Amino acid sequence: MPWPRPRYRVWVVLDLLPAALTHASSTALPAMPSALPALPALSLPALPGPLALPVPDTLPETFRLLDLCGVLLNGILGGLIARRKNFDLVGFVVLAILTATGGGILRDVMIQAGPPFALTDPYYLYTACAGALVAWFVPFTSRLARRFLVVADAVVLGTWAATGASKALSNGLGVMPALLLGSLTAVGGSMVRDVSVGETPSVFGGNRLYAVPALCSAATMVALVAAGLPDAYAMLVATVVGAGTCLMAYWRSWQLPVAGDRERRLARRRTGETGGPPPRGGGPSSGWRRALMRRPYGEPSRWGRRPGAGRQETRRRRYRPLDPEDL
Repeated sequence: MPWPRPRYRVWVVLDLLPAALTHASSTALPAMPSALPALPALSLPALPGPLALPVPDTLPETFRLLDLCGVLLNGILGGLIARRKNFDLVGFVVLAILTATGGGILRDVMIQAGPPFALTDPYYLYTACAGALVAWFVPFTSRLARRFLVVADAVVLGTWAATGASKALSNGLGVMPALLLGSLTAVGGSMVRDVSVGETPSVFGGNRLYAVPALCSAATMVALVAAGLPDAYAMLVATVVGAGTCLMAYWRSWQLPVAGDRERRLARRRTGETGGPPPRGGGPSSGWRRALMRRPYGEPSRWGRRPGAGRQETRRRRYRPLDPEDL
């Protein structure tokens, strides 16, 4: 039988398709296994990350030692304020405890992660009381003692700010709460102390930078932890940043501008525009800029130097003895 012509090939295939399907359904197919055999688990070696650095076992203990040294130092500072106020021994102990543990207690209460650490660890209260006794017997009036207090306070400031930010991050808080709690841990004790003795907290202005270095330390801690650095190394770097910023602020007498500075600049600008003597070396359009940079003779500047003052007088003003109110 010859093959159909090409135009009838499609119809032939359609006629043969039902018979082919019937034959295939009647043929028994081999049963498929119900479950495939389990493949052996592949264990790949963990690849070390770019910031997977080994943490020495002594580094956490070093930070705990610095923490206790900071409690002792702030107890001494609280005792020096009590000495200036002519308090008795009870006042020494109370101000020492408030200065040494106030910031940490406020931080733990705001985090609500159990009782404050300064109350559960007995070493903190004992160390603060020891600082009060040291301030009771030692007046710390020498120049070397004042410099030691400045350096030690700067190191403790950086350590406490980094510790507060680390605790905030470990409890699942965000960036802004970590910055707030880091700064509060560092400066909260001094604020509570100043309010207790009826004074305006020194961190509110008029003194060298103190809260800003704490904020820099907390920000460094948050940034390094977000970058993947271990907490111990991040705290070490943040402590160095905070302490270095605080020491530079003491050395260079850095201060933030206060509201009175802006009012004085506005007053000088109005005086120059309403008929005051025009400054030399400039026209009316540029005179007010020069007037802002000029200072009447004899008026001390923000950095403690008068125009025309000698170099020796400038050094005496810059390195004047430290007042415990600045800490």
